[in-house]
Amino acid sequence: MALLEWSDDLILGEARMDHTHREFVDCLNALGEADDASLVGALDRFIEHSDAHFADENERMEATGFPPSHCHANEHANVLNLCREVRQMVIDGKIEVGRVLARELAPWFTQHAGSMDNMLAYWLNLDDAGRAEALRISQEKQAEMRAAMAARGEEAEPAMSCGPGCEH
Repeated sequence: MALLEWSDDLILGEARMDHTHREFVDCLNALGEADDASLVGALDRFIEHSDAHFADENERMEATGFPPSHCHANEHANVLNLCREVRQMVIDGKIEVGRVLARELAPWFTQHAGSMDNMLAYWLNLDDAGRAEALRISQEKQAEMRAAMAARGEEAEPAMSCGPGCEH
């Protein structure tokens, strides 16, 4: 049984990302279907794919000045580090840890693709003028939110955070 079925809900409308995401789902499902003897090999293929997948997205974020690239790239790094740690655990005989990782990667990916990757796909589909306008609107909205917080007597940060776990 597949851990994650490819569906229209996962399509972001950015061809390169959609193609890579389809491959990700295939690698994830292969990992979920691997027997004990082939689990390390399937995990190696998954890590190899994810390493290239995440590096491509990271490079595209940097090349286009994607504002929350630091949060997005940090999430990629955390997932890859976890996969490598689990790989070692599987080699050490903790097969079930590899199975849990595979099961947990499916909801993680659905969330990641629907939020962080969705924003990135939108950004990548904009031209330079569209990106400049998106940044202008974002800065305006942040200024409005800071002003509203100050009016309520709340302390406003100089820059808005990307969300929980963001340390920029």
